[in-house]
Amino acid sequence: MTHGREKSDRVVVPRKSPNNAERTAAEAMEGRTLAKGNLRERNAPRTQSRTRTNSALERVRQAAKQDKKQRFTALLHHVYDIERLRLAYRSLKRDAAAGIDGETWQHYGEHLEDNLRDLSQRLRCGAYRAKPVRRAYIPKADGRQRPLGVPVLEDKIVQRATVEVLNAIYEPDFLGFSYGFRQGRSQHHALDALAVGIWSRKVNWVLDADIRSFFDTMKHEWIVKFLEHRVADERVVRLVQKWLSAGVLEDGKRTCGDEGAVQGGSISPLLANIYLHYVFDLWAQRWRNQPGRGDMIVVRFADDFVVGFEHERDALAFQAELRERFAKFGLELHPDKTRILEFGRFAASRRARRGAGKPETFDFLGFTHICGKSRNGRFMVHRQTAKKRLRAKISEVKAELRRRMTRPIPEQGAYVRSVLIGHVRYYGVPGNGPALGCFHGLLSWHWGRTLRRRGNRRVMAWETYKRHAARWLPSPRICHPWPAQRLGVLTQGRSPVR
Repeated sequence: MTHGREKSDRVVVPRKSPNNAERTAAEAMEGRTLAKGNLRERNAPRTQSRTRTNSALERVRQAAKQDKKQRFTALLHHVYDIERLRLAYRSLKRDAAAGIDGETWQHYGEHLEDNLRDLSQRLRCGAYRAKPVRRAYIPKADGRQRPLGVPVLEDKIVQRATVEVLNAIYEPDFLGFSYGFRQGRSQHHALDALAVGIWSRKVNWVLDADIRSFFDTMKHEWIVKFLEHRVADERVVRLVQKWLSAGVLEDGKRTCGDEGAVQGGSISPLLANIYLHYVFDLWAQRWRNQPGRGDMIVVRFADDFVVGFEHERDALAFQAELRERFAKFGLELHPDKTRILEFGRFAASRRARRGAGKPETFDFLGFTHICGKSRNGRFMVHRQTAKKRLRAKISEVKAELRRRMTRPIPEQGAYVRSVLIGHVRYYGVPGNGPALGCFHGLLSWHWGRTLRRRGNRRVMAWETYKRHAARWLPSPRICHPWPAQRLGVLTQGRSPVR
């Protein structure tokens, strides 16, 4: 139930709307869809139960879209709906790591209906208890370890269902320049928006920013306050608080605190977007609309964001005020990863007149952005694979090939092929052909070295290796369109540029 007039059960699918006139081409909407990892609703359901479930949540979405100040008082019944819990269970990865209770996807599914009914009943009566997450680490490109959390299976299920419900409320509120953890938006959409914004707008200075340990420093108190802007159902708010206060179990020791949202669960990305929506997005939107501001673009993906300015004075003022803004909410700009640099169509000529050399570059979402020119001499933003990402991936592949040295050649070939295809699918943007060729060559060389070391053989016949490489290592190719082409198709040419 929601406050306001009740709508009919008819499901209305909203058309993708263009940006408002005050939004720039760098903030073009690719559609208002669900957050990354969420369950995509089907308006043509297969069962009567799913019809009822989706129609009810669609009414919530429409009400949230029409009234930006409405608070929803009855949401928990959408979460403990058995059909929604079943869909959440089926959307989980079947081979994902188990939490502290050791429960696996396959074992839980042996008595799925009984387990879901019991889970639904515990959610309904308030007997559900969140369990601590198991700490795990994954390597980062700079050699450090990124801490992750592995929730238990039931927490994953309930978080998926809760995110679907909350996203129906918050997705219409999120601004166009927010791209992280939103389904229908990806890193490449953010990259395209940034390239088009720099190319089409009066961008002469760039603020390349990063938030220090963002997921570890979000204040629980502020998370709850931001949720309560739209959610008046205290049971749902308490449910989120249970996950925040569940803590982390590492080496048999449980640690809890009043800040941080453990990465690894489905709820953390949405909470991060809600946090930054109120702390950064709305503030940045108001800041650039003040009189006297020059041209300005914003592109944010999670806690990484790039802001382009026409005037240096605006860039310096924005950075100073942003530090104060973040300090109020327990956040801090990373001192080593945040900087202002001269960048844009006139950067090269202006720096040449001062004798300052070539324009500086910056990294964003794994790509190094460079001021360059097209074949006909027009300004364009060149994007190349960041060197540290390339080196880190090659080091990872080298270690894995050493571990698989004694495995059959077809198994090794399948592995290097999957690595190459995955790399090309992400980094295969126009203009990045040389970096793709470099990765292909290094991957081929390390695999050949591994094959030569099998059985202490120093030499492998070239024709033999050539045959293996031709089978398992296809030539890399560009698989993404030009930024303006994809952005124009997604917005259907309706995103105005002021």
